[in-house]
Amino acid sequence: MRKLLVLTIAVIVLGTLFAAPKYVLRFNHVLAATEPYHEAFLKWAKAVEERTKGDVKIEVFHSAQLGVEEDILEQIRAGAPVGQNTDSARMGMYVPPIGVMNIAYFIDFMGAKTPEEVIEALQKVKQSPSMKKWLDELENKYGFKVLSFFWVQGYRHFFTNKPIRQPADLAGLRIRTPPSPAWQESIRALGAQPVAIAFGEIYTAIQTKAADGAELTYANVYNGSLYEVVKYASETGHILLINFEVVSSKWFKSLPPEYQKIIEEECDKAGIEVSMKIMKELSEQFKQKCIEKGIIVISDVDKAAFMEAAKQAYIKLGIMDALQQLIKEVRGQ
Repeated sequence: MRKLLVLTIAVIVLGTLFAAPKYVLRFNHVLAATEPYHEAFLKWAKAVEERTKGDVKIEVFHSAQLGVEEDILEQIRAGAPVGQNTDSARMGMYVPPIGVMNIAYFIDFMGAKTPEEVIEALQKVKQSPSMKKWLDELENKYGFKVLSFFWVQGYRHFFTNKPIRQPADLAGLRIRTPPSPAWQESIRALGAQPVAIAFGEIYTAIQTKAADGAELTYANVYNGSLYEVVKYASETGHILLINFEVVSSKWFKSLPPEYQKIIEEECDKAGIEVSMKIMKELSEQFKQKCIEKGIIVISDVDKAAFMEAAKQAYIKLGIMDALQQLIKEVRGQ
């Protein structure tokens, strides 16, 4: 009898350990497995699985293994149980004012300089009446549930084969940037000709002269071996890449409320942790690695001139009012 009881308990325990999850999310991102974001996504997945006792499983796919970002976003809109690491610029293609967060020098206009100030500013943006309204429209009209935008990937600079110190230096250069209007108009306002090229094709594009350079983070350049095809890193810091983690609002609403809360909480937690690490430590480490590979850093850029030029992107996209409203709500000015 005792042996039977022990066997029964063992079967129950094993059944619990290996029970299939009730909800599965396949999460896609375009970055390499070596990037700090990938590890952070895995930590998020593990935390969610533990807190839901295995009921929710997040499967993370790096290097766009599930497909290109635009295709995944369409699947999300259709209600598929998939997620994507994207940004406000792409979300701005649905709700234009949201794109303001990835236009050149947004975080500077919010008055944030240190890593702590950046996270604080984003928390205030999240609580602002305007952002709440935009996120609600994105969710209920277009099917995108934004889990978190506390995922900061670091400042983007221009990586080219000539030094860039002022907007005029970008004249005539074809610079790779994502295809959304916010990105395209930002790079155009700063003086270059934007070229939409898939993330995984940047190396070949520069190598074959289809592009004269790209605007990326140091981590992107190092992990993509782009130091082999570009010579200069001009530190314009024109965009602090603020990522949005999105899933289908239809799928999200199908989850129990307590699981919804866990997924959002752990996504914010993992995002803030990796963002602080990137801004405080990893950006400098990857910069040094790029220098070791031969990249020449141009630090004496005219940032004031670039910031002034950037305003044209907000005007062109018709969201200068959105910027000014957020400045008022976040900074009280």
